[in-house]
Amino acid sequence: MSLFKARDWWSTILGEKEEFDQGCLCVADVDNSGSGQDKIIVGSYMGYLRIFNPHPVKPGDGVQPEDLLLEVQLREPILQVEVGKFVSGTEGLHLAVLHCRKLCVYAVSGTLGNVEHGNQYQLKLMYEHNLQRTACNMTYGPFGGVKGRDLICIQSMDGMLMLFEQESYAFGRFLPGFLLPGPLTYSSRTDSFITVSSCRQVESYKYQVLAFATDADERQETEQQKLSSGKRLAVDWVLNIGEQALDICVVSFNQAVSSVFVLGERNFFCLKDNGQIRFMKKLDYSPSCFIPYCSVKEGTINTLVGNHSKMLNVYQDVTLKWATQLPHIPVSVKVANLQDLKGVIVTLSDNGHLQCSYLGTDPSLFQAPRVDSREINYEEFDAEMKELQKIIKEATKPEDILPKSEKHRDLIVTAEVSPDLDAESQAIDSEVKAEAVPSVTVKITIHSRVTAQKPNLTVCVQAPLAVTCDQFVFDDLEPDSSETVVLSAFLKGNCSPSELEGNCVVSYSTPTELNPEGILKVAQCNFRLPLRLICFPAQPSKAANHKLTIDTNKPPISFLTIFPDFVDPSEDDQANVLGFQFLTGSKTTLLASKTSQRYRIQSDQLEDLWLITKELMLRLEEHFKKQNCKDFACTFSGSIPLQEYFELIDRHFELRLNAEKFQELLSERAVQFRAIERRLLTRFKDKTPAPLQHLDTLLEGTFREVIALADAAEENQANMFQAFTKLKSATHLVIMLISLWQKLSTDQVAILEATFLPLAEDTQELGWEETVDAAISYLLRTCLSKSSKEQALTLSSQLCMPKDTSRLKKNITLFCDRLAKGGRLSLSTDSATQQTAVMPASCSGFGLDVHSAS
Repeated sequence: MSLFKARDWWSTILGEKEEFDQGCLCVADVDNSGSGQDKIIVGSYMGYLRIFNPHPVKPGDGVQPEDLLLEVQLREPILQVEVGKFVSGTEGLHLAVLHCRKLCVYAVSGTLGNVEHGNQYQLKLMYEHNLQRTACNMTYGPFGGVKGRDLICIQSMDGMLMLFEQESYAFGRFLPGFLLPGPLTYSSRTDSFITVSSCRQVESYKYQVLAFATDADERQETEQQKLSSGKRLAVDWVLNIGEQALDICVVSFNQAVSSVFVLGERNFFCLKDNGQIRFMKKLDYSPSCFIPYCSVKEGTINTLVGNHSKMLNVYQDVTLKWATQLPHIPVSVKVANLQDLKGVIVTLSDNGHLQCSYLGTDPSLFQAPRVDSREINYEEFDAEMKELQKIIKEATKPEDILPKSEKHRDLIVTAEVSPDLDAESQAIDSEVKAEAVPSVTVKITIHSRVTAQKPNLTVCVQAPLAVTCDQFVFDDLEPDSSETVVLSAFLKGNCSPSELEGNCVVSYSTPTELNPEGILKVAQCNFRLPLRLICFPAQPSKAANHKLTIDTNKPPISFLTIFPDFVDPSEDDQANVLGFQFLTGSKTTLLASKTSQRYRIQSDQLEDLWLITKELMLRLEEHFKKQNCKDFACTFSGSIPLQEYFELIDRHFELRLNAEKFQELLSERAVQFRAIERRLLTRFKDKTPAPLQHLDTLLEGTFREVIALADAAEENQANMFQAFTKLKSATHLVIMLISLWQKLSTDQVAILEATFLPLAEDTQELGWEETVDAAISYLLRTCLSKSSKEQALTLSSQLCMPKDTSRLKKNITLFCDRLAKGGRLSLSTDSATQQTAVMPASCSGFGLDVHSAS
């Protein structure tokens, strides 16, 4: 903060709720009075144009009615105002006003008043130009070295420089590599335009180069037009400043050479005419505007820099000479000669605070107001403190942060799945090739205890499952009201799903006193679809390629009891053996041992074992829970079927490689197709058409190749989705077998699932293989490491598609081997605290072979 504040000489507030910016302020003798006194011209985004001639009786006086020479409301927002020699045939100064789509040049003239009200000023339109493009800013000067007049250059929002020779339009040129417009100025010493591009570099373009470059009234894209008459627009010099510029100013005083000043976001630069840096100053604040002006010391230049801290700093080259406090944040600053007072600082804020000030030693010290002494009422203070503590306690209750229990929730959503399949299937657009695709009804009820605004219900099931409708929008729910929707779920894709679970999510808003629009909240619930939705009873199969044996500590339960929806009570032979036929065609058999406490699941496909095994365990747990049996447990003592699991991984990875190849081929053929199109267009547009030389045949052949490749890529995408679904099913199975084999806790199973199932969807940019490999590598380096040397290994910081799956398969094998030798899964990296797991005797020789069918 500065010790001194700017001394107010004259100030005013412009309009109400008007907006101003950098180009809205200009000072000049716009009425050609010849007295050498400047007038202040201000334009606003609301279209108001005002001209002031301040005459305060004493410094600090407010605005007087006679200070406002002219106030006109134009029809369009005013982007920039400038004063120069813009009218041909006279060297008098005229006012140029830039609108979004129009450039207007006015003459400001005054008439001597006959009464005490003073002189009268008028604004006369000399000429105007309607712009074809939206303007951003403008600059002016004697382009090309003309004498006695100024030309105008306007930069459009799309990067076109439009040059006007007073009453006539000269030409337009597009800046090369343009993205966003930047500040623009003209250097008469080098006859060049200087701007800062969106590449954060200062660029200079010679006027002569612009004049002789290719005409840019229309963007030229075809190859034939690029080779037509005219030269390519080339930059004169470039300087990379590494930041966006706020403003540019070219100064040339008698005692100093010509310099280009650039105000950046954190620095301001002084450049020579050829783009070399003369000096630069790093700023420790955020600047808002600046203006260089003549210095009393020869060979130096003074600069006024305003910032967002309401400060105005005065620099002599790079040395800070003075700092003063302003009452507002300036967006534009000028130096003017007003009422025989030279060097008045004119500042304008974005909300219209216009001030003329000068530097002085008026201290800006804050003095605290005197507080009236009064007696303290301790009882009143004590009661207020208790009330505040009560409010704080209510606001910091843990139940407001943690999820509320079911009975205390504002909105409860429940999903009820019908125990029976629909009598008439509601499946639509199903790709399953079975004779009939069943569906099941899901009834979802939303009960609100409070006012719920804009409730939206989303029902999610994992593909290839689908629902008849997954989005519902309701009207606002009143307290103690309910809404019910009914939908059907079915198998849409031609492969078995990896999960039968679904999810309902309701988003809604509850209004409060402080927030009437409501606080966004979410309620959700899960539901499980029946197994009958994807398979039906079938004859058991004796032979199978894959077999799993699950051991229990209880006698086998008859399938008549735990699978009543798949077993016919009249057939006693189904009590210990049961067949499941999936809608996709594969078959799985479930057997219960008559002599031991074991169940066997067998199928020709490894992934088909998962859903039947999970359903068996869920129904066994539910059966013994109803009998109040708490010690029921399942174990697995066989070998983990890793070799068959690796085959599924290889199949999925092969399809990912194919997708990458198809993408490359499609890109090549598309480039070839566009190149042929360009050549054909050139031939067709030529006034003297040349033979096509079989280009049409080549175009048709390339088009057919593109269509064929697109069809192949689409088919490969569908196959990859099926392969990923099968891989997820097999992964779920492997996780379950490892958890039963190692008797893992719930937290350890969660770590396994996060490791092997990190992605809900598989994409080309981030695939399953590299994600799982990174997760397993982390576990092998931390909780499953053998030594501190392995913990010191660093993992790659980037996930990219591997060349093959050998590393992944090696890490999975090593992962299972470490678990077999006593490794313990935990998120802690301290290997000394890990406990050795007790291994069953049958697991001491860990193998990768699965039981073969006999």
